[in-house]
Amino acid sequence: MRILLIHQNFPGQFRHIAQAWNGRTGWEVLGLGRDTAPGLSNVHWFKYKLHREVGMAQHQYLRQMEGAVLHGQAVARALQQLKKRGYVPDVILAHPGWGETLYVRDIFPEVRLIHFCEWYYGTAGSDIGFDPEFPTHFDGLARMRTWNALHALNLEQCNAAVSPTAWQRSRHPSIFQPKIELIHEGIDTALLAPDPTAHLIMPNGQVLKAGDPVITYVARNLEPYRGFHSFMRALERVQKAHANCHAVIVGGDGVSYGQQPADTTNWRERMLREVSLDPARTHFLGKVPYGTYRKVLQISAAHVYLTYPFVLSWSMLEAMATGCLVIGSRTAPVHEVIRDGENGLLVDFFGPGDIADRVVTALMSPKALQPLRNKARQDVEECYSLAQGEQRYRALIDRCASQITR
Repeated sequence: MRILLIHQNFPGQFRHIAQAWNGRTGWEVLGLGRDTAPGLSNVHWFKYKLHREVGMAQHQYLRQMEGAVLHGQAVARALQQLKKRGYVPDVILAHPGWGETLYVRDIFPEVRLIHFCEWYYGTAGSDIGFDPEFPTHFDGLARMRTWNALHALNLEQCNAAVSPTAWQRSRHPSIFQPKIELIHEGIDTALLAPDPTAHLIMPNGQVLKAGDPVITYVARNLEPYRGFHSFMRALERVQKAHANCHAVIVGGDGVSYGQQPADTTNWRERMLREVSLDPARTHFLGKVPYGTYRKVLQISAAHVYLTYPFVLSWSMLEAMATGCLVIGSRTAPVHEVIRDGENGLLVDFFGPGDIADRVVTALMSPKALQPLRNKARQDVEECYSLAQGEQRYRALIDRCASQITR
């Protein structure tokens, strides 16, 4: 069976299953990603390249759609070349969020197409309009409604689909939800595990180790969508209440979601203007190698994870696998996994006082809260393991492949 994995940032969410399936008897795995993708050294993959960027004169509501057409066109050209060489996949598993699979059916009409459905924008009760500090304007809503045309088309043309959490699945139109299976790709609980001997040297030379009163915060980028503004306001209170605590903050200064602040270069600078923190106890590491990230989690005494009602970050589950005490926002994607007082603690996303109180409690009572850390790791091992994710994906692939009639 020939399986083609398509992801703009290949391997993306398909890293573990690509490695698990590569070399599997009777399976041929091939990857396709943009020329900016990191790729995998042990899985054969190739690149596509856009022939141009989105035109500056394009209507603002259509810029993302034009980008999708350009991605779809580039992938189609790459697939045409593969087809000329005799390559025809049985199943394509793809993240279609950038438009890659728009024209796959025109190249391979009989292929079984499985889409990774990460998010459907603009639904009631989700991220849009959630944070009153950053109100949504008409143009933003119109852009999202137009962008959803791509996601609706993706859902219409795929044979099956996958969402990693029930919350993310629930955001998609009800008419399409029956074809979306709930499968999380899994967390590497062997690599991400507690280590009582873990230690890490901060940029100022300070050595922090497991057991120290260390607060951790992780996001791809430091921004409001992941509650960075609420975290910083809470951290100011925590440092006043606990004289010896340190905060280790991981994340870049870009924007993954939402907008840059209007009055400063990035949200880190914006919040440092607003709050008063002890620089000797506040450690911004930026984006770090995975090994450093793992040690950050291993030295954590209180891991703060805040998010809008949006896509759940891998980092929260990875923190749980590492045995962190997760202090998470009481928002839908978080309380799907975190049960307050059982495997973590839940707080008001907009309540810096509530967040600070829970963090201080965690720092002052590590032994009393150890059962929550243990339960967090147990839940990830039982419900979000790599083995479970691979098995469920494989079962879906097998089922789709059995429907091929050519």
